[in-house]
Amino acid sequence: MLKKEMTTYERMTRMFDHKEADRVPITDSPWAGTIMRWTQEGMPEGADWREFFGIDLIEQFGVDNSPRYPYQVLEETEDYIISKSSWGVTMKQFKHADSTPEFLDFTVTTAEKWKEAKARMTFSEDRFDWAHLEKNYRRFREEGRWLQLGFWFGFDVTHSWMVGTETLLVAMLEEPEWVVDMFNHYLDMCIMHYEKVLEKGYTFDAITWPDDMGYKGTQFFSLDLYRNLLKPVHKRAADWAHAHGMKVHLHSCGDIRPLIPELIEIGIDALNPLEVKAGVDPLKVKEQYGDKLVLHGGMNAVLWDDKDAIIAEIERTVPKLKENGGYIFSSDHSIPNTVTLENFRAIIDKVKECGAY
Repeated sequence: MLKKEMTTYERMTRMFDHKEADRVPITDSPWAGTIMRWTQEGMPEGADWREFFGIDLIEQFGVDNSPRYPYQVLEETEDYIISKSSWGVTMKQFKHADSTPEFLDFTVTTAEKWKEAKARMTFSEDRFDWAHLEKNYRRFREEGRWLQLGFWFGFDVTHSWMVGTETLLVAMLEEPEWVVDMFNHYLDMCIMHYEKVLEKGYTFDAITWPDDMGYKGTQFFSLDLYRNLLKPVHKRAADWAHAHGMKVHLHSCGDIRPLIPELIEIGIDALNPLEVKAGVDPLKVKEQYGDKLVLHGGMNAVLWDDKDAIIAEIERTVPKLKENGGYIFSSDHSIPNTVTLENFRAIIDKVKECGAY
């Protein structure tokens, strides 16, 4: 067993090299209500929850590549707020309950409306938070944190944050040129801004982006549509990252198993979240693709409020998932507010035990 405790950077690097480390990396995304609950149950107010639980420190830097429509509050009550976003999307969000937004209306619903939005999506240095980078970069590097650039492009963010699900799915069949132009321009915006960041001498370890392409038991679109419309854009992002010495880390919810060989072919290095609830078996994915792909997640979030059930699941899966490196522990999406501080502490302790090499 390796006794020296590694930094997150060292641990993640070995996972991406498919080598053993001191233990598997541990990361996740708690809801706001989950953080509030943990604070009420003993976590110090304002604490970095990652440091409190002794898990890995992964930092992400993002860019605003939206059309920058004016943000507007359209209605506000004690319970919810209805607003119009910088993407031109009208949405309802509850104030006191963790939930996904309810999308009510979209500005960009035609190719002509897209042209208007695209004209607003131009390079501007203030789209990137330089102050945050300059303040923290050196310390993050000295502390051995893993640094990621967050990209924002693809199917998921287009249907959710720009045009709506039905509009996009129909357009993929009837107006593919419009769809591909949106996918590519989002990516162009990310690349042109991050090129400026790299020119200033900053380095990063990976790029990552969310592109949910499936739901329970199936995908949003056919394999042919993926190959024709989205795969070339994914490949362009992967090629850019690899050319700059970065790994490629894709988040894609749902059952996307038929797409995994395509993702490996274009150079995706890591896949998250391996959604068990949607029908993905992480152990089977490990068996089929574990030598080619870093697996991140695969731990059914539905079980996390049942300590005995989640501990048993960790004991069943983590020893196999960690074999030959290439595994990062997390839930198969995020940490809901049903998870107590006691449960999460027990989860982390068990992962450190089962995930040790």
